Amino acid sequence: MDILIFKTNLNNPELINQVEPFIQNIKGIKRWNVDMHDCDNVLRIEAIQLSPRSVEIVLQNAGYYCEELQD
Repeated sequence: MDILIFKTNLNNPELINQVEPFIQNIKGIKRWNVDMHDCDNVLRIEAIQLSPRSVEIVLQNAGYYCEELQD
């Protein structure tokens, strides 16, 4: 299981609800959540064999900001 961490613009429950269908359609995701209390509005994804870039592309194409946070 991989854990992927992204900086996003998902800063309220309405945006999270809007992005949910896009995240649900990404194969390999087992669990995900957004920390709106973090300054980076962190999207944390637990997944199997999922490329961080593929998550970025899906969310960016849907109109959201999403950038992988590096260690």
